[in-house]
Amino acid sequence: MKQGTTIITLHNGYHLWTNTQGHGTIHLLCLHGGPGANHEYWEDTADQLKKQGLDVQVHMYDQLGSLYSDSPDFSDPKVRKEILNYDYFLDEVEEVRQKLGIDHFYLIGQSWGGLLVQEYAVKYGQHLKGAIISSMVDEIDEYVKSVNEIREKALPKDDVDFMKQCERDNNYDNERYQHCVDILNAGYIDRAQPAKIRHLKDLTDPTIYHTFQGDNEFLITGKLAKWHFRDQLKNITMPTLLTFGEHETMPLTTAKIMQEKIPHARLVTTPNGGHHHMMDNPDVYYKHLADFIRDVESGNFNE
Repeated sequence: MKQGTTIITLHNGYHLWTNTQGHGTIHLLCLHGGPGANHEYWEDTADQLKKQGLDVQVHMYDQLGSLYSDSPDFSDPKVRKEILNYDYFLDEVEEVRQKLGIDHFYLIGQSWGGLLVQEYAVKYGQHLKGAIISSMVDEIDEYVKSVNEIREKALPKDDVDFMKQCERDNNYDNERYQHCVDILNAGYIDRAQPAKIRHLKDLTDPTIYHTFQGDNEFLITGKLAKWHFRDQLKNITMPTLLTFGEHETMPLTTAKIMQEKIPHARLVTTPNGGHHHMMDNPDVYYKHLADFIRDVESGNFNE
């Protein structure tokens, strides 16, 4: 398969940026979070797995509206209706799989991407050897409870009260409010703060992010507030890896419930890892991933 970048054309006429790294007969498709973020934290995945002794062809792409892929005109109500929904982004994963010509593959998703992995495993699971859900829960209410507890522990009461007042006033651009968000991000989202993925401006698509999430990772005002998937976990029948940072926003109590509900699931955690623990502690993160793939490939997977 071609290495490097390939631009694919979707059935709706939009173009997506895709990239393939690594060699071998094992295929891993990576889904980024956000929503509206981009592929960048997957760029060294093939190299990291190679360090673990595993040859994998790693495929990544920017979802519609993200970084190098086309950005629709979201000011058009028809476009918003067609694109800004779960079904669109789920079916986009399947179309990317088809256009890349891969099957019987592994699917990994971070955060929002982990939501798509859960949905894909239920709707299109016949194509999967294994599913990897990275830092994503199945019940948003439990996430909201967790992030509220986190900020009450991490910030002085005056700052928490101030944030809540800003949220009541819809005053998210307030400088003090954003400073508090930066403190929380540094503690629980991007703990390593790697310079290589920093940019002069925020590259996240604001329309997509605000529609589903809201202003920041610690407050959900968008569609994700009503996302619940627990009753579907029993239908994720392929081997599944749940991987969470030990110091992140997603509650490990929920991860343990997911492990119980998914028929064949393994739960691992990354020490000193936040929400993006593939960057915070890559040696541990990718050892867990390589061990999972190796066990599935050899028929020795034990949940």
